[in-house]
Amino acid sequence: MKKLFAALVIVAGMIVAGLFCLVLYKGPRMTVQHHFRAYQTVQPPPVEGTVPVNLPEQLPTEESAATVRNPLPDTAENRQRGRVYYDYYCVFCHGKKGAGNGPVGESYMPAPADLRSQRIANYRDGDLLRNMLLGIGHEPVLERVVPPKHRWYLVLYVRSLK
Repeated sequence: MKKLFAALVIVAGMIVAGLFCLVLYKGPRMTVQHHFRAYQTVQPPPVEGTVPVNLPEQLPTEESAATVRNPLPDTAENRQRGRVYYDYYCVFCHGKKGAGNGPVGESYMPAPADLRSQRIANYRDGDLLRNMLLGIGHEPVLERVVPPKHRWYLVLYVRSLK
């Protein structure tokens, strides 16, 4: 009787193990899992009749940067907004006073630019904007990080640092 019981336990265990393997390998799951990477996807065309509402502001080209002027008036209120944006985007590398000695910037080689220098003061508005967003050390990330509506305020504030 004991042998029969042991055989039943072993057979039952083998059946459970077999069912487990069957569910594990052939059970209710996807056998082929599709994956798409962002660079592999193709955006579908827009629905006919739609019009984009807000087109992103384009940076001036190197050629046109010399003629681009800051559209904002140089007022204390606009410089204050620029200081808020500077503290959000720039202070970590350029420091509180723009000397290029921020806590993160001290580890960079080359060091961040001293925004109070005459070289920076000599830039035209369009050149300053381009260099702020695409300049050496920025690894063009600031173009994607700083929204277009904040950019000209930053130019005003950087001008006020000298």
